[in-house]
Amino acid sequence: MRDEFLWVEKYRPRKIEECILPDNIKSTFLNFLDKGEVPNLLLAGPAGCGKTTVAKALCNELGVDYYVINGSDEGRFLDTVRNNAKNFASTVSISSTAKHKVIIIDEADNTTNDVQLLLRAFIEEFSGNCRFIFTCNYKNKIVEPLHSRCAVVEFGIKGKERQEIAASFFKRIQTILDTEGIKYDNKVLVELINKHFPDWRRVLNEIQRYSSGGAIDAGILATFSDVKVNNLIQNLKQKNFPEVRKWVVDNLDNDSGVLLRRIYDALYTSLANSSIPAAVLIIAKYQYQIAFVADQEINMLACLTEIMVECEFR
Repeated sequence: MRDEFLWVEKYRPRKIEECILPDNIKSTFLNFLDKGEVPNLLLAGPAGCGKTTVAKALCNELGVDYYVINGSDEGRFLDTVRNNAKNFASTVSISSTAKHKVIIIDEADNTTNDVQLLLRAFIEEFSGNCRFIFTCNYKNKIVEPLHSRCAVVEFGIKGKERQEIAASFFKRIQTILDTEGIKYDNKVLVELINKHFPDWRRVLNEIQRYSSGGAIDAGILATFSDVKVNNLIQNLKQKNFPEVRKWVVDNLDNDSGVLLRRIYDALYTSLANSSIPAAVLIIAKYQYQIAFVADQEINMLACLTEIMVECEFR
């Protein structure tokens, strides 16, 4: 019942061909289907871009028995993973003719090192009966012994692919809203997709939330705003710390990696040439730390404070 209520589940693609992916990434998974078998995989990319959907679609189309362990939940407990994964991987499927079972470790970058090392051992111990698919937002949080035993597929979207992928998702959203009988303003859909790109899960959750009133129109534009980087740059230049902190707080619902990328783009034309290398190193340092810090607000504010202090503006 809950799956029918949540649009992200109700409209989750069941086949690889239905997944919205760059052509080169989609062809990789289609090749697995052609071979009728999947290797141990590490699917890496930002939240909501379709990693778990692809993993499940692969299993569905191959007709394999699969079991999902959430790395942010039960996947954090060594004994739970040991018992559940071992019980599943060590038994032969009686309901499938596929060569292997599959265990999907979702959000694997949130598991502990001990759990990851255990799973590395299971990859070898149960290689004749089971394959493993790991999904993660940050592949640098996957230990090397596990990382090296998987084929890595990065869900990156480059250059002109961004527009093509966004357009495909725009059409998908229109189809969903038409099916649900919800009236909508195309401009609002575009604004929402651009705000959260490429987090399709969040876009669909937001669309469902806004649709509760029966229509998605320009009236909801006031409830969300795009990232105003130009205002931030002016406050950095003026060393206006209170306003910089306010900007960080106002944008906490945006992905930190996306924010830093937009800040980088804006700074490139706002800094003195001699300060650009320092800014690049600062942004790279704090972007790397996103995967580890407990408080994203403090991490972002520390990054901007360092830029404000160390860099010279035009």
